[in-house]
Amino acid sequence: MSAKPEMTAAEIASAVAGRKMSALAATEAALARIAQHDRTLNSFTDVTAERARAKARGIDADIAAGKTVGPLAGVPFAVKNLFDVAGLPTRAGSKINRDLAPARRDATLIERMEAAGAVLVGALNMGEYAYDFTGENIHDGPSRNPHDTTRMSGGSSGGSGSAVGGALVPIALGSDTNGSIRVPSSFCGIFGLKPTYGRLSRARSFPFVASLDHLGPFARSVVDLALAYDAMQGPDAEDSACTTRGLEPTLPLLANPVSDLRIAIAGGHFQKNVFPEAVEAVSRVAKALGATQVVDVPEASRARAAAYVITTTEGASLHLDRLRKRPNDFDPAVRDRLIAGALVPAPLVDRAQKFRRWYRAQLAEIFKTVDVLLAPATPCTAPKLGQVNFNLDGVELPVRANIGIHTQPISFIGLPVVAVPVPLEPLPIGVQIICAPWREDIALRVAHALEKMGVAAAPAPRGI
Repeated sequence: MSAKPEMTAAEIASAVAGRKMSALAATEAALARIAQHDRTLNSFTDVTAERARAKARGIDADIAAGKTVGPLAGVPFAVKNLFDVAGLPTRAGSKINRDLAPARRDATLIERMEAAGAVLVGALNMGEYAYDFTGENIHDGPSRNPHDTTRMSGGSSGGSGSAVGGALVPIALGSDTNGSIRVPSSFCGIFGLKPTYGRLSRARSFPFVASLDHLGPFARSVVDLALAYDAMQGPDAEDSACTTRGLEPTLPLLANPVSDLRIAIAGGHFQKNVFPEAVEAVSRVAKALGATQVVDVPEASRARAAAYVITTTEGASLHLDRLRKRPNDFDPAVRDRLIAGALVPAPLVDRAQKFRRWYRAQLAEIFKTVDVLLAPATPCTAPKLGQVNFNLDGVELPVRANIGIHTQPISFIGLPVVAVPVPLEPLPIGVQIICAPWREDIALRVAHALEKMGVAAAPAPRGI
């Protein structure tokens, strides 16, 4: 049996464990797809072929010896290149980081995925230092949308979205500070999970904004998303934000009914600055779930502004030395925003943090009366590569600044979200399934129900 591009991670793992397909065959199939299609998609910056083959051979040897293998046995996966991969410098999408010594140890989440039997096949393209919503990297070139290669993959986890959307790998890992999992999920037509802040370890990954950074998985099915998420859960003393929560498996809960959940549509800010396709996607999801209540999220626009303040100031602080010594080696758009962040007055940052506490309390009150909020993941389908502005109701708006208009008010306070793809024509677009802290199980249940109803689905790539 050979691994076909449409096979899910769950199907691959079942076939490998059942000796219908070898882990090596699954790995070789993924490497062949990467070799064939990545020259178009530009998803990968590094392919770890020999490492992958060695891991796959070890899995096959364990199966032959009658040993128990993990739930992701033989499943190829790849990671955004801000994850430490032993033997590679951790680029974080930059030119400067290529001068770093190779990482000596894998990131915690890579270790956990491989402990579950997954096979790492490479590192993925991304926006420089994760300060990006487009997927366009001036050093490595843009990662391209698998449904139309003239369009953006989204950022900053653009290579992750492109690789999974293009069926090069069934699972990829990325990061989300202001929307960098949910935006590529939306543009590339796949499922993405931004977990609760502190749920998954960030140990041995290159940071952007420590108080906002999340790591999480992408997949073409909800079962695959839950498989990866469950494999990566658990406290980690090496990440101070991830030291208390134990394993809370979600995969067994996916089939639970959602009819008893209180599901509402996020109003106010989340119904502004949206194109017709975003309105249609939310409408389809709401109708399928029987959601009619609209709940206003107070001061969400201000939350987005405060997220910008915290992002740019914390990011600038991290990069001050690089900005002083090697300013010309940055993407100018990233460099200039970081320099601006270094000039933000401290009282303004203090106000943003105080507002953050107030806003978190407001959302906690909302989640006493609802279990789920529905909102657009992006205001539109994927823009053209290089597109500077889009026209909305006669107003020209900058693309780069407004792609994350609906994601930033959510990650600002660390809420868990599953982005589900709605396969509209001619391009898919995502909807956010937003829940209270630590309720990833509910978000995944709702996503799975939408997938079973056919409302949410990852379409086959059309551009390759």
